[in-house]
Amino acid sequence: MGTFNATDGCYWEAEKTEPDPDTARLAVGVPDDWKTGDKGSFYNVTCPGAPLKGGLTYAAAPPNGGVDPAQLAREALSKMKLAAPDININPKPGGKGLVGMPVWMAVDQSPTTYGPNSATATAGGVTVTATAKVKSIVWNMGDGTSVTCNGPGTLYRKSFGMKQSPDCGHVYKQTSDSSADGKFNVSATATWAVDWQVAGGGGETGQLTEVRNSQVGLTIIESQAVN
Repeated sequence: MGTFNATDGCYWEAEKTEPDPDTARLAVGVPDDWKTGDKGSFYNVTCPGAPLKGGLTYAAAPPNGGVDPAQLAREALSKMKLAAPDININPKPGGKGLVGMPVWMAVDQSPTTYGPNSATATAGGVTVTATAKVKSIVWNMGDGTSVTCNGPGTLYRKSFGMKQSPDCGHVYKQTSDSSADGKFNVSATATWAVDWQVAGGGGETGQLTEVRNSQVGLTIIESQAVN
């Protein structure tokens, strides 16, 4: 759609090649003495809510107030300081789990580690609001398997006993003895969906994607080895 020009409320998209002379002389704003190769650029101008306005337009310099909403969205995103998942897993790191025992994977929810998280950025009279939230988390369990969870998971409570997690769990079929340091390296990779929208103007929208990762080590042993 091009970049939004706050001055006229339209989107300006630069033509990749100069139009043929006959078409160029029909463009809005083209001076009477224009000739092929003159400095300046042609734009395809779209004005939401004003279909008779715009069209092929000539400007000696880039339109005043031209702003790239997607770039503003990235600026807003940088203000959020999105962080890696805050892992809350059972058995706890530092303790020991058992082969065949349910593992409950979850992450604590905060604006920076799970969302939603919002921020705005403004330039040239254009304001973009971006909102980020984790879309999914892929857990690599260290034993060659992975689990995709579309939510934060359920925090384990002692009252759950040996039940399996209803939404984000795993069961190890082998010990971690042969792994580095005798632990499975468990990683949680969160994919953030960042939706953004221009306030006012044409209300242009878009989406960005961000990825964050964190890791913990889990020791898994055979049940008969527990004293």
